[in-house]
Order: sequence, then structure tokens, then C-alpha cells
Amino acid sequence: MSESNQIDINSLHHIVLREIEDDSILEIDFNFYRNLADFIGNLQKQEFDGVENKIKDTMIEMAIELTSLLIEIRLNKILKNSDLDTSYLLDEEKFILDSQEDQKERTEMIVSATINGKSKFLESLAQNHKTKKIVIRFLHEVDEIIGADLEKYGPFKAEDIATIPYENAQALIIKNVATKVHLED
Repeated sequence: MSESNQIDINSLHHIVLREIEDDSILEIDFNFYRNLADFIGNLQKQEFDGVENKIKDTMIEMAIELTSLLIEIRLNKILKNSDLDTSYLLDEEKFILDSQEDQKERTEMIVSATINGKSKFLESLAQNHKTKKIVIRFLHEVDEIIGADLEKYGPFKAEDIATIPYENAQALIIKNVATKVHLED
């Protein structure tokens, strides 16, 4: 967005209202989410005392709520009406929709393999999923473990980062011994 078109809480509110009032997907600047992230990030960095700090925190909460609402509205329009023009979807929104396409493809793959008697394919898929590696961060010490791929992993200390099989990682995450590492940068 240009300097004269910088995002603030009022412009964000206006964009959300426009999106709510229109059945089509509205055109938004292609850098909208990045500019919005900068706006929220800059707000979070500011330090105030007393009432001014409460106002800042409220503005951040409002920006977060409006952002979530905007994404939800825009994506729901597509999900409810596949005939809509998607040319105004932003790259970040397309990223979200891509994961839903992957889910549909996976569902069709499982259904097809099941109804066509391809049990070996399903077995292979399940094994590959169990042993696919994910990155986790340990919250507590953990002794050496044998992975779903029959390899040895560990021992680990709190704050260690490791790549281990999905099935083992999920078990550790459920027990609050580890947490999945998300790429945020």
C-alpha cells in the first residue's frame, strides 16, 4: 500500500465491513496481510504506561479479531460458492485454500484405494505417514526412544530441537513433553 493508504484500525474496520456487505470477493492490495502484520507488529513494540497501554492492547485485540474475521469471510465466500471469481484472492488466502485441496485429494485417494481393494497401498501410506519426520522442541528431558522407523533417537534435554517420526512426535506432544516447531519466518 502507498504511504497515503497505510493500514490503521479504521481502514481495517472499513475493509472488513465492505467485505461483509458484498457477496463477491473484493479487491484488496496484494501486500495487505504483510502491511497488516507490520501495523500489528509496530503496535506490539510500542511501550506505554497506564491507560495508553490499555488502549494499545485493545487496538491489537481489535486488529487480531478483524483480521480473523476478514480471512474467515473471504474464504467462506469461496467455499460456499465455487463459481466466484477468485482473481482477487491474496496469496496468503490461496495458501490456505491449497491445504484444503490437498485434503480433498487425500480423501479421494483413500476412498479410491479402499473401494478398489488396494490394501497394500493403504498399508504403505499409513507406514509412510507414521514415519514421516517432523521437527519438535523438547519441553522436558527424555531418554532415548525407538522411533516408528525403528531408529534410535535421543536422549534429549529440555529445549533440544529434533526431527523424529510423526507417530513418536505426536505421542510426545500429547504428553506435553514436546511441542511442534512451526516455521514462522
